[in-house]
Amino acid sequence: MKKNISYLGLGILFGTLLYKGGAASFDGLQDMFHFRNFQIFGIFFTAVPTAALTIYFIQRRQLKTINHEPITIQNREFYWGRVWGGILFGIGWGMTGTCPGPIFVQLGAGETRALFTLFGALAGTWCYSALREKLPR
Repeated sequence: MKKNISYLGLGILFGTLLYKGGAASFDGLQDMFHFRNFQIFGIFFTAVPTAALTIYFIQRRQLKTINHEPITIQNREFYWGRVWGGILFGIGWGMTGTCPGPIFVQLGAGETRALFTLFGALAGTWCYSALREKLPR
C-alpha cells in the first residue's frame, strides 16, 4: 500500500509538471501545432535523445528490473499499420489537444473537454480490439 501511495504521489507530481510546463495544456499544444510556441518541441527534442541514451545505457550495462529480471528490448518489423496508426494518432492529437497520457492531467486540472477525449480514446481502443484480427499487418 505504501508503494502505491508513493506511485500516486509521483504521478501527481509528474502530471503537475506536465501541466505547468505546457505539455498537457490544450492551448499550449494547439500553439505548438500552429508553430506559435516551440516550448513543447523543446520538450520532445530533449525527451527523444534522453530516451535513446537511456536505452543504450540499459543495454550496455545489461541492467535488470526491480525483480532482478533482464530488461529486453525487442526489435520490431516494419509494417504500414504503424504508419497509418501514427497518422490517425497525430490527427486526433491535433484535434483534441492531447495524447492519451495527459488526458488525466487535463481532467485533474478541471478541463472538462478532456472527457470527450477520454471517451474517444476508450472508444478507439475498443474498436481496435474488436477489429484487430481483421486489420492488415
